[in-house]
Amino acid sequence: MRITHISTHVVGTPWRNLTYVQVHTDEGLTGVGETRMLGHTDALLGYLHEAERNHIAGSDPFAVEDLVRRMKYGDYGRAGEIVMSGIACVETACWDIKGKALGVPVWQLLGGSVTDRVKAYANGWYTTERTPEAYHEAARAVVERGYRALKIDPFGTGRLELDHDETCRAVALIEAVRDAIGPDAELMLEMHGRFSPATAVRLAREMAPFRPAWLEEPVPPENLKALAKVAGQVEAPVATGERIHDRIEFRELFESQAADIIQPDVGHLGGIAETRKLAATAETHYMLVAPHNVGGSVLTAATLQLAACTPNFKILEHFNDFADAEIKQVVRGAPEVVDGYFALPQEPGLGVEFDPEAAARFPQQQARFDLWAEGWEKRTPAGRENR
Repeated sequence: MRITHISTHVVGTPWRNLTYVQVHTDEGLTGVGETRMLGHTDALLGYLHEAERNHIAGSDPFAVEDLVRRMKYGDYGRAGEIVMSGIACVETACWDIKGKALGVPVWQLLGGSVTDRVKAYANGWYTTERTPEAYHEAARAVVERGYRALKIDPFGTGRLELDHDETCRAVALIEAVRDAIGPDAELMLEMHGRFSPATAVRLAREMAPFRPAWLEEPVPPENLKALAKVAGQVEAPVATGERIHDRIEFRELFESQAADIIQPDVGHLGGIAETRKLAATAETHYMLVAPHNVGGSVLTAATLQLAACTPNFKILEHFNDFADAEIKQVVRGAPEVVDGYFALPQEPGLGVEFDPEAAARFPQQQARFDLWAEGWEKRTPAGRENR
C-alpha cells in the first residue's frame, strides 16, 4: 500500500479554524487527521503542500515511524509548531488507515486498553456575561449534562498582575461556579500563562477554598524556573504543556519536576505515537497526562485512542458540547460524552468518518482568538470588536 496524495479541508468558526487532512492510498483506504492552528492555518496548508511532494506521496502508511522521522528531520530546519502540527495530521491519518486495514481500533495497535472509559471535562461553556449569576447558571448546565469536571479562566484580560477589584471579581466567579457544580465535581483553574510568579501564587491562595483540581499555565510557558517557583509555593497540582510542540522539549520540564500534570496536544506534538512516547516518559516521572484538546471530533477521537492505552491518563478536554457544537456534523460517529465519560472507540481506525461535503458548509474564516481582549471568553465576533 502506498500514499497517493493528501487533501486538506478547513472548517471555520469565528474563533477557530480546524484543519482536516485526508491521506489517500492506492488501495482505496483513506485516513484523516486534525489540528487547530491559532492564526497559522494558511502557513500549515503551505507546509503540507510542500511536504506532500517531499515526503508524503509514495510513502507506506504502515511505516509511521519512518514517515514521521523524514518529515521532522528531512528538511534539516528545526521543526516547530507548524511542522509538528502537519506531521500530527498525517501521522494520525496513517494510524487511521492502519486500523481500518487490520479491522481494529488504533488503541489495539498501541498495546491494548487499560480502561473501558475516559473521563471528560467541559470547556467553552462560559460564553456568557462575566457575572457570578451568569456563570452559576452556565456551570449548572454543564453538570446537568452529565459532566463531572469543567475548566474556567475567570481572570478577564489579566496580564502579569491582577488588581484588587479584578481579583475580587475572579474569586466571586469561582465561588459561584463551585456552588453550582457542588463539592465533588472537579474544577480546573485556567490561567493561560497570564501572571508573574508572585501574582500566580497569590491568586492560587485566594482560590484554595474552592479546591481547584489544578492550576493550568500559571506563568508564561517559556521560563521553567518561574513555573517551579510557583509549584513550590502552592498546594494545588500544576498543569502545563499545551504550547510545547516537540516531546524532546519536555525534557527540562521533567527534570525540574515543576509540573504534576502535562498537557500535550496530539494535534501539535506530532501525532498519536509521539504523544504516547511522551506519556510513557511522564509515567517514569510520576506525572499524569491530560491532553489539550481544542479540536473537533477527529482530534478528540485520536486522543481517545491514546487515552485507552495510557496508564497515567487523567482526563480529556472537550469543547464541542458547548462551543460550536454544530461542527460535530463534519464527521460520522463523533465521540459523545455520556455521564461525564467517553466510551472507548470500537470501530476500526479512529472510529470516525470525515464528511467533506458537510465540512464545506463551514468555510474557513478570519478566525482570531485574543486572550488579552475584553470579551474573549465569549468566543464570538462581538468579542472581537473590542480588539
